[in-house]
Amino acid sequence: MRKREDTPARLARRRYEEKIKDKRKAVSGNFGTMIPRPLFEEINTFLKENKITKVRLIQEGFKALQKMKDDGTLYTDFLKD
Repeated sequence: MRKREDTPARLARRRYEEKIKDKRKAVSGNFGTMIPRPLFEEINTFLKENKITKVRLIQEGFKALQKMKDDGTLYTDFLKD
């Protein structure tokens, strides 16, 4: 795979990205995790069929886990090693 030619627009974009990198990291995050391909495809299919974004999935899942914790139904025994 060959690297694309540096154009003035590409160079400007790189300078801009370098300048705002720290600001962007301060306001957002990335879990950077990997899951098995079959599960990934199942989740993506579900999200597309129901028009749900991955961000909403994370937010709603987090809320549900918080509620389970508050209700005392969150199973956390596996964390005690």
